[in-house]
Amino acid sequence: SALALLVLVTAAVASGVALALLPRAPVNRLCTAPNNKTGFLCDDRVTCVPASWVCDRVSNCRNGEDEQEQLCGDLPHSLPGHLVFFCSNPSSWVYADLRCNGLNDCGDCSDETWGSAACPPCGPEWWSCSPVHHEFCSCIPRRLCRDGIQHCRGWSDEFVC
Repeated sequence: SALALLVLVTAAVASGVALALLPRAPVNRLCTAPNNKTGFLCDDRVTCVPASWVCDRVSNCRNGEDEQEQLCGDLPHSLPGHLVFFCSNPSSWVYADLRCNGLNDCGDCSDETWGSAACPPCGPEWWSCSPVHHEFCSCIPRRLCRDGIQHCRGWSDEFVC
């Protein structure tokens, strides 16, 4: 009976080692961060970090998985696809949560107006116009309305907004 017990223990240990060596299924890291933006799910399966906080040299996940070399080693290629938005210029990219934020993050407004950006029209906090400053694309924040400074072609931000 001692021999049978030894055989069972050996088999159990061998099975455990074999299972540990099997590759684990990749973890789905897609989540919805605050403001309904694309995020990165931490190992705790609860914390959702906004995409633009990944690989920013600040650990936002308890175990630092949002800053690991495997994830951040060859940006943007090492990032999961859901965290990246490629601008119309193929060599430019922004984090997915910066798409449709009202700001010209790509430099050519492709993250705000380009077909694949699929941004909704200006929200209630924005005024729709053709901005004169390169910072904005097709809307300006309403807080800039009637501030005595032209932000829209045709001055609609000063006289209509």
